[in-house]
Amino acid sequence: MSPTSCYAAQSAKTPLAPFKVDRRELGSNDVKIAIEYGGVCHTDIHFARNEWGGTHYPVVPGHEIIGKITAVGKAVNNLKIGQRVGAGYMSGSCHECASCKAHLEQYCLKGFSTIFNSLSKDPGGFAFGGYSKNIVLDQNFVLIIPTGLNPASTAPLLCAGITTYSPLVHWGVKPGMTVGIIGLGGLGHMGVKLSHAMGAKTVMITTSKTKDQVHEIFKITGGIVYILPEIHSIQKVFGPEAARFSQRE
Repeated sequence: MSPTSCYAAQSAKTPLAPFKVDRRELGSNDVKIAIEYGGVCHTDIHFARNEWGGTHYPVVPGHEIIGKITAVGKAVNNLKIGQRVGAGYMSGSCHECASCKAHLEQYCLKGFSTIFNSLSKDPGGFAFGGYSKNIVLDQNFVLIIPTGLNPASTAPLLCAGITTYSPLVHWGVKPGMTVGIIGLGGLGHMGVKLSHAMGAKTVMITTSKTKDQVHEIFKITGGIVYILPEIHSIQKVFGPEAARFSQRE
């Protein structure tokens, strides 16, 4: 076992505070990462407060991780010590089912594991996340971070970034298209920048007139800000699903 310092919530009512956890010994397919940066996603807050239910305490959140490899298992061949890497929400799958073999591990028929609050081979039987000094992960769920990227700014790409990038790619967003982004939250601000980078005319749909970030981003992207006075207006214009998702802003 390898002890490490971290920040954990002991209950839904207590703030994150210094804590110690034990990481598992390095397996043949594992890498050990010294964590440099960890993004703050609202999912981390939901789990710390048990707002979705099912939180196992103590919980160490954190699933937008950037760091450098400090050790590799004997079967690791594409990653090396000193390399800067990243890790997101998923940390394991069966590697054997049809979904895993198709590189769709998120649909693993036996269920994928997550980087925290998930059953794990780690001491104690539960995974502890990235608000810590280091972590041991399966090499298959570790990504190489290209040289030249700002590591602090890159961390949110591992959750908010891929969550918005995926549908943009799925729907083939390209120059000449118009894309609407509902809400400038953790996901929305990523969606705006990615849509713009893909060449689409980007429209931000929001109920808030007070978010300075809206206007700052659109000075850069040249997009359009569509401000509606209330949630019900979004529902009237775009339908009930739009209203439901807009509340996550």
